Amino acid sequence: MAKKILSLIFVFTFSVFAQLVGPKASAQITEYNFGDIKQGDVVSYDFKIMNNGGDVLKIIDVRASCGCTAAQPDKKELKPGETTTIKVTFNSKGRKGAQIKTVKVITNDPEKSDINFVIRCNILVDENNDKPSGAVLFLPESQFNFGQVKEGTTVSHTFELVNKGTDILNIKDVRTSCGCTAALVSSSELKPGEKGTLKVDLDTKGRQGKMSRTISIMSNDSEQSTKVITIYAEVLKN
Repeated sequence: MAKKILSLIFVFTFSVFAQLVGPKASAQITEYNFGDIKQGDVVSYDFKIMNNGGDVLKIIDVRASCGCTAAQPDKKELKPGETTTIKVTFNSKGRKGAQIKTVKVITNDPEKSDINFVIRCNILVDENNDKPSGAVLFLPESQFNFGQVKEGTTVSHTFELVNKGTDILNIKDVRTSCGCTAALVSSSELKPGEKGTLKVDLDTKGRQGKMSRTISIMSNDSEQSTKVITIYAEVLKN
């Protein structure tokens, strides 16, 4: 029984001694919320790490959860009682909505080698600046079905074109898949936000049964230089 008590006393004493002699990393604040910020803002917060142990605390590594976050300690070695700052910087460019990022600080603390710092924010997007760069051709509808049509009839449909980009949209060419289809644009240039039309005529003379034709629109769209519209019809014998 006495040996057991002595053993427990030894373990307890050794544990206390290790805490006093060895390095011990601590941080009072491990999380910070920036609240609402604008897209593109770069924000920073200084976290503090203190060495509450009895030996030199070494910061071995600092790892951020993504490339949008950077963290750098002022000092990498702390004497007992010393404090250093971990400056965490977050770049909100290209991001939106709620964000949670973490920074892991790895030390030589024998009891708890990792300290995780967390930053939060909500990125607000200016709708006027959220448009894709360059010209962007948007088609509210990319296909149309004329249904049943008597042979020899010419039918038409008008498609809407919208420039949802930031530069002038230039429609360079419009090509149809056969001579039975004609297409005419209202304007070859559309300013950002401007709308236009594309009128498509289908001549069913000499045709019969189900048919489909395509119209290709070539432009300076920064994402897709060629966009295709498809029309359908079922031609009934007259």
